[in-house]
This record gives sequence, C-alpha cells and structure tokens, in this order.
Amino acid sequence: MNTDLSRFNTGNYAAGPKWKIGLWYLVNYYVFNSALPWPYGFKRRLLRTFGAKVGKGLVIKTKVRIKYPWRLSIGDHCWIGESVWIDNLDDVYIGDHVCISQGAMLLTGNHDYKRSDFPYRLGGIRIEDGVWIGAQSVVCPGIVCGSHAVLTVKSVAAKDMEAWSIYAGNPAISVRKREILA
Repeated sequence: MNTDLSRFNTGNYAAGPKWKIGLWYLVNYYVFNSALPWPYGFKRRLLRTFGAKVGKGLVIKTKVRIKYPWRLSIGDHCWIGESVWIDNLDDVYIGDHVCISQGAMLLTGNHDYKRSDFPYRLGGIRIEDGVWIGAQSVVCPGIVCGSHAVLTVKSVAAKDMEAWSIYAGNPAISVRKREILA
C-alpha cells in the first residue's frame, strides 16, 4: 500500500488549548526566534509564564525555536545556543549545566513510515546533567543522553547515549570516554 497523507490525523494527541498555542506562537516568533538580543531574564520569565520549568542562570541566545514550553523542563546554569530548535511535541527534560550548541535540534516527534496514514511516533527526550549537544547535531525521539555525555558536531543521536561517553557520526556511536580536567 502507498503512503496516503490525506488519511493523516493527530489521533488523540493534543498540544494544548488553541488560545495558548496561538499566543505562544506570537511570543516565540517575536522574542525567542528573533535576532534581537532580548535579556535572558526576560526570556526565562516568559518561559515560566507559559508553563516551562526553568532553573536559575539559563542563557538562551537568539533565533531559538521552542514548540511548546509547557512540555519543557530546564535545570540550572544551562546554555541554549543560537538557532536551536526544540521541537517538543512530547516532554523534554534538560538537566543542570547542559550546553546545547548552535543549530542543534531536539526532535520528539516523527512519523510511522510503515503505515499508509503516516501517524505520529512521539518520544520524550531526557538530557542529563553536564551533557554537551554539539552544533547542528540532532537528538531523536525517545533518547536519553546520559550524564556528561557529548554529541559531537553534526552527529545524530538515534540511540541512548551512555554517561561520560563521546558520540560522533550518523548514527552516532561511542568513540571514547569523556574526561574533565580540573
């Protein structure tokens, strides 16, 4: 059977009330996805207003896209670089001292290509303390990035990443252990 996109529907998936989604899209566009350097404290307050759990010291650069802040939890002293895309149709948890570098994508949704109606396949993402997601890399749905793991530039995490390991490639594989010098 061929793919029939006319049969696609979201099933029982509901992002939230339409008014909230619409208001967030405006805020996201004019503040977060803007090239204007809005103050970090202002951005943190806006995220909390829309239901995100945000710790202290969040640095969130320009041109960042966040699908639904009410499905986002960010720990203390995290950095989110320019042009990061958090496409969180499902929950995204980001621990403390996490760096998500410029152009990285956190994708919690995909489609089931085996079915003709192409339904959603969703999975939350968990990024534990001390993780570094490299520039222009991708974290796929349902992935756990273990404590202090590193996903190198332009790599794709399609499987869970073990703690204190460095991953590279597409799909990313462990290439060595991470060591942090004092």
